[in-house]
Amino acid sequence: MAFGGVAVDQEGPTRDFPSASMLTGLAGNAMGWHWSDRAAHQALQDRLIFAVRREREPRASGIVTDVQNVQLGKADKGWTTFGTPEGRDGASYGAPHRRTRHYLADQAVRVVVRFDPVEADPTLDQLAEALERPARPLFIGRKPCLPACRLLEGWIDGDTAHEALCALSGLGTFRALWPAGEGPETGDRVERVIDLPDVRNWRTGLHGGSRAVVEGRVEGVDP
Repeated sequence: MAFGGVAVDQEGPTRDFPSASMLTGLAGNAMGWHWSDRAAHQALQDRLIFAVRREREPRASGIVTDVQNVQLGKADKGWTTFGTPEGRDGASYGAPHRRTRHYLADQAVRVVVRFDPVEADPTLDQLAEALERPARPLFIGRKPCLPACRLLEGWIDGDTAHEALCALSGLGTFRALWPAGEGPETGDRVERVIDLPDVRNWRTGLHGGSRAVVEGRVEGVDP
């Protein structure tokens, strides 16, 4: 899986936790939205409240670096999740196109999600149905990152995103992320509060802005 961070030039880093824009795109893809459905994506991201728990930590760095080299011609086409080849405009490149992409190896995360307001479309029930029967193939961050299992685990109760994380089964202490205002922001379990640049302006197609999040640790409960 890959949780894209701020990219500079050909470097494509990954964060430890998924971003708001990635989860919005994942949900939109499951529901069959087109990338041009900008208002729908923006409205969903504006309603999205989520928290994340890392289920296991890698023994080594946990990062796989993929150096990609390709010679792109004007008439070359590539695979897309829409099921039809995608081409490009302009002249051919005179030299190979090189870029570096980073991936998380052997990772597992659990995400708790709610929408605010709850009564607008899509509802959580509609999202759950789409994750069970997605309109198109799903991927976790980048197209080669296909899920190894069902993405929908079930339903959990909690008054806040942090409470929902703490209600998840599994013994141990886990690294976690939750929005500011949705859990503690001080104390032994809080590591830092930061402004995270992980939101997208879907109307322009560019990333911009940030939101306050808390990084810390949560305890699981006996299954």
